Amino acid sequence: MKGPAALEGTTRARPGAFGFLTDTTLCIGCKACEVACKQWNQLPMDDFGFTGMSYDNTGDLGATTWRHVAFIERISDREGRRPTTLAPFQSNWLMLSDVCKHCVHAGCMEACPTGAIIRTEFDTVVIQQDICNGCGYCVPACPFGVPALSPLDGKAHKCTLCYDRLKDGLEPACAKACPTDAIQFGPVHALMDRARERVSELRTQGVEARIYGDQALGGTGGIGGLNAFFILTAPPEVYNLPAKPELPQRRVLPAFLTTALAALALGIATLFSFRRVGRMQHG
Repeated sequence: MKGPAALEGTTRARPGAFGFLTDTTLCIGCKACEVACKQWNQLPMDDFGFTGMSYDNTGDLGATTWRHVAFIERISDREGRRPTTLAPFQSNWLMLSDVCKHCVHAGCMEACPTGAIIRTEFDTVVIQQDICNGCGYCVPACPFGVPALSPLDGKAHKCTLCYDRLKDGLEPACAKACPTDAIQFGPVHALMDRARERVSELRTQGVEARIYGDQALGGTGGIGGLNAFFILTAPPEVYNLPAKPELPQRRVLPAFLTTALAALALGIATLFSFRRVGRMQHG
């Protein structure tokens, strides 16, 4: 486990942090990352029944799905606006290989009462299965809804960024299997520099590109940035990602103060009510 270190850069990643850069413009939706993740981590297969979500048979990240390729069909007119009439329109597909964000400040780790969730020497966030008691506190603490309790063992599971492979000097299975290099693995700072160059290149080509995972977008609200970040060509909400995620813990103090003030106001109102009743009785 890694000790405290100074935070630096726009991602606020710690020195020596490793992570993912997922470039949605290169993703072809082949799902090789999903398969490689399941094979290496020995995760059970997903139900291949009808989901009503186009080609997306997995639906979302879960206890047994640590990489999820989302298929988003966008229908718009020639100006890129959603059609409001029967005028000619066009459709295009957006694809996103989603994964745990391995946040710089991880809400799941802060909420875990047993210390089962740790930050490794690679600055990745891992759930230790031999310590997890299945309390589920980490589930609502994640702004991205990543950790999930497994019906098989009752414990919380999510991406480990292939910690066992990293220890042996190997890249994560999903990045290794990606045929288009849409999933890139390496030091976070180097990946962020690469992401900025890629976004600049796309914008010169007229593509609406943005980085999701720095402190301006995606790594907000006390999260401090993401070690697994993305290049998007549409607003985050289109990909079912929150634009301004926030650590739930930040809402605890305001909620406590609101409750305390309400209780104080109720107490004062009750006191005045009793005084009024007393005056009426003695009047």
